[in-house]
Amino acid sequence: MAAFAHWTAIALYIATTAVAAGALARGRQPNNKLLLALLAGALVTHAISLVHILFSPAGYRFDLLAMLSLIAWVVNLLLLILAAGRPLTLLILIFAPVGALTEFAASHTWGSVEPHQQLSSGIAVHALLSISAYSLLTLATLQAIYLYYLNQQLHNHKPVGATRLLPPLQSMESLLFGLIAFGQLLLTASLITGFVFVGNLFEQGPLHKTILSIIAWVLYSILLWGHWQWGWRGNTAVRWTLSAFAALMLAYFGSKLVMEVILQRG
Repeated sequence: MAAFAHWTAIALYIATTAVAAGALARGRQPNNKLLLALLAGALVTHAISLVHILFSPAGYRFDLLAMLSLIAWVVNLLLLILAAGRPLTLLILIFAPVGALTEFAASHTWGSVEPHQQLSSGIAVHALLSISAYSLLTLATLQAIYLYYLNQQLHNHKPVGATRLLPPLQSMESLLFGLIAFGQLLLTASLITGFVFVGNLFEQGPLHKTILSIIAWVLYSILLWGHWQWGWRGNTAVRWTLSAFAALMLAYFGSKLVMEVILQRG
């Protein structure tokens, strides 16, 4: 069952990518029902595969590849929900192949990471909130990058054919800040549950992860305050978004990369 779900998820992600890419090449909207049906099928089978990946007889897997696969699943799920009300073909085109790649990669693990044999409900809630926050803010960051590119094209009077696949620019900016605001709310809840349920946040090992997460939270807070109070948008918003996201990714994936790959090979 696990192997069937694994390969079916990859095939459906690839089919989703093909439909989105074909629409982009023609410069028009795809068959939205077909696109979302393929993505939904990929998500269902990916979820079945993830259950077997994350919950093994030896314990819980929280290594780098397993978490990348889980985050890719959450991002694609968010896209499926959001795409029901607005055309997000380009974002689906980016993340559907990411879903296929991470699902394939999660079948293996790097180094000698041991599964966690015990996990309290409090730490499980903290992990879920963290992954949800990272997923939302990842989606917001990619949208910010695309908005920067789109703004540059419009300022240079170079119309982009792909804009026909997207809502109006103002709606895209509203969605961007909505994602950041919701992601910041989840990040806040993640930090709070971390302080409550994780007892070693300020020990030498996880100290840099905690500090970088707090720095990211501060940067996102400044960005949201600047947007609501002073109307920050455009390139200013993009710079703050990228800075905050860089700190967040260094906090999570940077620590995992060092611990699971570099130090294991050193």
